[in-house]
Amino acid sequence: MSGQQRKDVRPGVRVEIVLKKDQRSGKRTVGVVKDILTSSAFHSRGIKVRLEDGQIGRVQAILSEAPPDTREEQTHGTQESGDGA
Repeated sequence: MSGQQRKDVRPGVRVEIVLKKDQRSGKRTVGVVKDILTSSAFHSRGIKVRLEDGQIGRVQAILSEAPPDTREEQTHGTQESGDGA
């Protein structure tokens, strides 16, 4: 995937981005999305994101899908707390 559609980019997804300083060279940086900064549904140069390490850039490629929803784990944590009471 190219990273131009906001619906394809979610927190937890591993992506390749181009940092502002690397736009001329096209050098890509790999990381995991923490926050999506572009509010529009589409951006021709790529959706702008903040990676977990704090770097900001535009998504050029999506390398892997987001992990499964963690709601199930949170539910188990609540049940465990209730069992111990």
